[in-house]
Amino acid sequence: MKQLHPVMFVGTGSDVGKSVLAAAFCRIFRQDGYKPAPFKAQNMALNSYATPDGLEIGRAQAVQAEAAGVPCETDMNPLLLKPQSDHTSQVILHGKPVGSKHAYDYWRRQVPPPEAGGARGGLNNLNYRQEVCTAFDRLSAKYNPIVMEGAGSISEINLRDTDLVNLPMARHAKADVILVGDIDRGGVFASVYGSIALQSPEDRKLIKGVIINKFRGDMRLFDEGRRMLQDLCGIPVLGVVPYFKDIHIEEEDSVALAQKSWQLMQGKINVAVVMLQHLSNYTDFDALERDPRVHLFYTNNVDDISKADIIILPGTKTTLNDLYELRRNGCAQAIVKAHRNGASVLGICGGYQLMGMEVCDPYRVEGNIERLPGLGLLPITTTMNGEKRTRQVTCDYGTGYEIHMGETVPFGDAPAKPLTIMDDGREDGYVVSDKCMGTYIHGILDNAAFVDKLLSPFADKIEHASEQFDYQAFKEQQYDKLAAHVRQHVDIDQIYRILSDN
Repeated sequence: MKQLHPVMFVGTGSDVGKSVLAAAFCRIFRQDGYKPAPFKAQNMALNSYATPDGLEIGRAQAVQAEAAGVPCETDMNPLLLKPQSDHTSQVILHGKPVGSKHAYDYWRRQVPPPEAGGARGGLNNLNYRQEVCTAFDRLSAKYNPIVMEGAGSISEINLRDTDLVNLPMARHAKADVILVGDIDRGGVFASVYGSIALQSPEDRKLIKGVIINKFRGDMRLFDEGRRMLQDLCGIPVLGVVPYFKDIHIEEEDSVALAQKSWQLMQGKINVAVVMLQHLSNYTDFDALERDPRVHLFYTNNVDDISKADIIILPGTKTTLNDLYELRRNGCAQAIVKAHRNGASVLGICGGYQLMGMEVCDPYRVEGNIERLPGLGLLPITTTMNGEKRTRQVTCDYGTGYEIHMGETVPFGDAPAKPLTIMDDGREDGYVVSDKCMGTYIHGILDNAAFVDKLLSPFADKIEHASEQFDYQAFKEQQYDKLAAHVRQHVDIDQIYRILSDN
């Protein structure tokens, strides 16, 4: 096959569809007889993937490699930043952690220009530009073409001197750059024109075309807009890609992915364990995970929560901190909404406390948060105290054990509605219905009687199970559908001409 220039998809902003379009072109080039491979110099994501040799890269490049039909490797994403807080990230270089870096220090570091050398040393002395450029060179010696992906917006001119992943990387790779704009969010004319206008004259020459992504409605209504954009920017609009909902490609920032959730709906009861920051006693779910009626997964992704039949809030070492985080990341609202739409919710220990009207910590047992409103699914209130309760128990459903701090009682004038009665006569937990309950008993899911109660509202789903689902075949089908969708709406012949032009 003829040697093609590398192609880089850059964006007017984050989440404009660069990753998915790169996956589409990985599949298109493969279909056309080439041997493509993806590359993103620097990724920032918690959603990572293990390569066949046990190293770590961003999930998006693993997906793109799968679309290209090649095994993923660290040279496809040599630098990965994994946020640890609002200000610090773990630095993964060539698949291995090399330390943590404060965001200010990282972005204000001195980065040698592409032509400069530099010795490797400690974390503060690493020549990241040299590392990512060398990785690209190794990759480009094996594959044709390299399908590159930028990051965020190319118009962050305040970070231009330290940029490793957008136009400076394209210069090193001698790549043809295609700018992707998201019309669905509005302002596409200004964002496309401004993104190009803010580049240096040298970088502006690298941008060979524009793709307008996520278009909704009648495509003919944008014909004049397409011509106007071409005249305004002086480069061709290579395509206008319609928004799609029926093609499932793993997104860069997903934690548990759309295909997986779709898979879970095939003849299984989908159980989502909410991934709390301080999750404890995860062995509570070992027995349920092995139940043939169940597909259990851990997630803090709001879309996956919305697809679950049963949502379990597990135990936590710090109830108030995790409650704060659930509200911050949108999971609290997603859980309540999912329950309104028919999902069951079960809380165990700290998760039981989270489901109440409030959690109070007047003695600052857990930290500096004195009170937070709970999810409001159970009419209970919890007050933290310094005494930890640790004991084995026997109840109506079988055996288990308690390890918790805090006392939980009905809220206001709500009546007591215990989930179960202990053998010594004590009441435990609270039940609103078969789809909303909580308990302090760890190990309650080891008891078949309770599991049957939990699954009973979804018994019809098991009875009408469909044939076995081939997930790998499904993913291959989705890549082909994506490629066909992009081929239909993008001028592929013109892109080949661009990538072949000397």
